[in-house]
Amino acid sequence: MNWSGLESLLSGVNKYSTAFGRIWLSMVFVFRVLVFVVAAQRVWGDESKDFVCNTRQPGCTTVCYDHIFPISHIRLWALQLIFVTCPSLMVMAHVKYREGKDKKYVELHNGSHLYANPGKKRGGLWWTYLFSLVFKAGFDISFLYILYRIYHGYDLPRLSKCSLDPCPNTVDCFISRPTEKKIFMLFMVVSSTLCIFMCICEMTYLVIKRIIKELKTRHYNQRLLFAEQHELTNMAPPRSQYQKTDPRLAESQLSLNRREKAVEAGATTTL
Repeated sequence: MNWSGLESLLSGVNKYSTAFGRIWLSMVFVFRVLVFVVAAQRVWGDESKDFVCNTRQPGCTTVCYDHIFPISHIRLWALQLIFVTCPSLMVMAHVKYREGKDKKYVELHNGSHLYANPGKKRGGLWWTYLFSLVFKAGFDISFLYILYRIYHGYDLPRLSKCSLDPCPNTVDCFISRPTEKKIFMLFMVVSSTLCIFMCICEMTYLVIKRIIKELKTRHYNQRLLFAEQHELTNMAPPRSQYQKTDPRLAESQLSLNRREKAVEAGATTTL
């Protein structure tokens, strides 16, 4: 399988992802895809050829191998990587849909845009991104559970007992390099767990950021509504209603009043 093509395709999701999403994508390709391609396929390349049972009964070894390994680790991990990375394509498809819709809108409305930034996580794109995280974490959890149920707690015993037909009796079967395979299996399990943790962190970050934004918007709207309902009335008349007086006229009026009082006092004395 050409994993480099998938890597180049998913690298375009980085510009639409948060910091947690970029870390998740790096972990997927460094700790899972790279290890899967370089090392894991070689470790499990001899699982069928070097699987040995202490019997020469025709078909017994094949039946026991199928019982002990219902599904190959390599194929199970390949399916897991495909299912886990596909939800990211939902985000890219939604962004491309927005860009095409915005292009048509620009042609019909003389250059005005429908979206200021088609890759901005708002409205439907926010929900698409959130659901993609849910799907990625859900697929990882499902495959970890399947691996746990099939291999009895992520264990690969050195010796396995098998008594299925056409085996004549209970035979001992041996897996090649069980310790090395168990180490690689636990490494892939831990890598998947870390990816699940990063998805949960990113979902929590998106939800908390959305709640804070909604609270700020609601608080701002309440302030606007309060200001509209409690408009302050003018506490003083306008400046045009004030009469301006000349201080020199006031002094002359005061002196005139004093003279009139003095004249009236002199007339009273004469009488």
